[in-house]
Amino acid sequence: MFRIGRWQIAAPGVLAPMAGVTDRPFRVLARRLGAGLAASEMITSDVRLWNSRKSRQRMNHDGEPEPRVVQLAGAEPEALAEAARRNVDLGAQIIDINMGCPAKKVCNKLCGSALLQDEPLVARLLEAVVAAVASQGVPVTLKTRTGWNRENRNAVRVAQIAEASGIAAIAIHGRTRADFYEGEAEYATIRAVKSAVRIPVIANGDVDSPKKAREVLDFTRADGVMLGRAAYGAPWIFREVNGLLTEGKSPPPLSRGEVRDIVLSHLESIYAFHGEDSGLRIARKHLGWYSELLDDTRDARKLLMAAESTSAQFACASEQLQGWVGAAA
Repeated sequence: MFRIGRWQIAAPGVLAPMAGVTDRPFRVLARRLGAGLAASEMITSDVRLWNSRKSRQRMNHDGEPEPRVVQLAGAEPEALAEAARRNVDLGAQIIDINMGCPAKKVCNKLCGSALLQDEPLVARLLEAVVAAVASQGVPVTLKTRTGWNRENRNAVRVAQIAEASGIAAIAIHGRTRADFYEGEAEYATIRAVKSAVRIPVIANGDVDSPKKAREVLDFTRADGVMLGRAAYGAPWIFREVNGLLTEGKSPPPLSRGEVRDIVLSHLESIYAFHGEDSGLRIARKHLGWYSELLDDTRDARKLLMAAESTSAQFACASEQLQGWVGAAA
């Protein structure tokens, strides 16, 4: 276990913030299945863009377990500080700053991992946000990468800047911005960061099983591990990872009936939160991942993607999953 400000994080395996994936229904599900933390999708610090339905939903935390984590992105200290204050007013209990996103549309605005090229700006941004929410007792964390490219791995310096700026914890993806998501993550830099700072360090990148989580923690000596793509279609991975990390063994696998109930419950929460049109579209993405569970993946996926309403989609998913459960009986 480790602390982020006043919050005791009871489980070392946490969910990575991912655009288009970690909406409120998925965060609530991941926490229910054992994730120690689950941050929101990235929110821009430009408050002029907050009037869209998508932005309002990203700041909706109704029924979300504590601590509620909101991730912000921006390149202007005053704007980022104001965005942090407003999100705290809306219920955020931890503010996370994104300096890890490699997407071109983000980096072209000198946000995300592009900020790793300007260490003085990194310091100004972090100091501004920490100062903005300190009076409310809200800790600030940082999500970053090992550097801009392999020739400029400056994660240790950035982590030291973060600690000096009052950042409460840092998560590091074991790739540079230039790597995007290609190749294998490297953990030597994360290990070096852990040796250089006293704040909690969370290792991220290619953690896709309880065994890999244990290996990464043992090598890096980090305080936690962050899982992203491994949770696609398998949010129960957190009960497995955190079972091994906290109890020394993973719990027994879920039965097919339990998996069916989790998937159907997730669909219902997506529809309730996003509505008919967006709910249908967003559920398709998750069903594409969940369909990998099924014995006849290709045909099942085709049927699930063809549904033209949430009711038809839910009925199809229910039928496919019930057949999968029955096949094992």
